[in-house]
Amino acid sequence: MALTQQTRTQARESLAQDEESARRLPELLRAVAGAEEALAGARDREAPAAELRACGLALDTALTEAMRAAYARERVLVGPRGYRDAIYRRKRLARPEVREATLVAERLLTAREEHRLHGVQRVPRRVAGVV
Repeated sequence: MALTQQTRTQARESLAQDEESARRLPELLRAVAGAEEALAGARDREAPAAELRACGLALDTALTEAMRAAYARERVLVGPRGYRDAIYRRKRLARPEVREATLVAERLLTAREEHRLHGVQRVPRRVAGVV
């Protein structure tokens, strides 16, 4: 069964977007490290809850962007055919360089989930009518 030109074009476009995201991965990992340092510094100096929440949300955003870039890197390493062919994709996922990229992406995903569960400071709500 032949693939349509539209499907191939979509795969090429997706690959181009993923390549752009994957190129930014080192920069995004540095942003994650900076956000972690900022949050740790705020905790060390016992900053107010609102500031801790802002730092926590900044770290969440950095982790999310880095995770997406890491998964994009995985898709780039699989190649354009991986967007259309599930069997080819599965075979390529077993290659060492792709497995390493998958591990990085999964570590970032786990770090983000753990941070969302335990790392974002909750800010008390204001009661209506109280200034």
